[in-house]
Amino acid sequence: MLRITLALLLGAFFSVAAWADNITYRKHIGPLLAEKCASCHGADAPYLGDFEEDKKKFEAMLKGPRMDTYADLIFYVGWPDTGAVMRRLDDGKNTSDGKPGNMYQWLGATDEERQKNLNLVKEWVGKDAWKLNRWAARGKVPAITKEDMDKIKVKY
Repeated sequence: MLRITLALLLGAFFSVAAWADNITYRKHIGPLLAEKCASCHGADAPYLGDFEEDKKKFEAMLKGPRMDTYADLIFYVGWPDTGAVMRRLDDGKNTSDGKPGNMYQWLGATDEERQKNLNLVKEWVGKDAWKLNRWAARGKVPAITKEDMDKIKVKY
């Protein structure tokens, strides 16, 4: 009986690990963004440079920077706006004040749904890559390291 239980636990562990390695933008993250984020970050949203030039105007229109394609989204994971996805979607468990990012609330209608979707995005980015650091140091927060950047997965 112990062997069967151990075999089932190991099988479940490796199934979850295999599933995590198969999370892709096309199958998982793109559809999630289309459902939860496109009204503000879709095809009619400004590109990052345009958004930064007139941020107040776009915020008044309830538009954030465009993230409706893989190429646009990875700007906010890797570079030039390093860690923005992580800072904005984080549930507060990675912050010194415990405060969630300003976009966490939009990951779902319930905390259970938000946690499920957050975990999906974390797995896509890479659990070890979920860092809130920016490209350059800011205040007491150091710049992201090359080692941390190397952990980013973001499979297409």
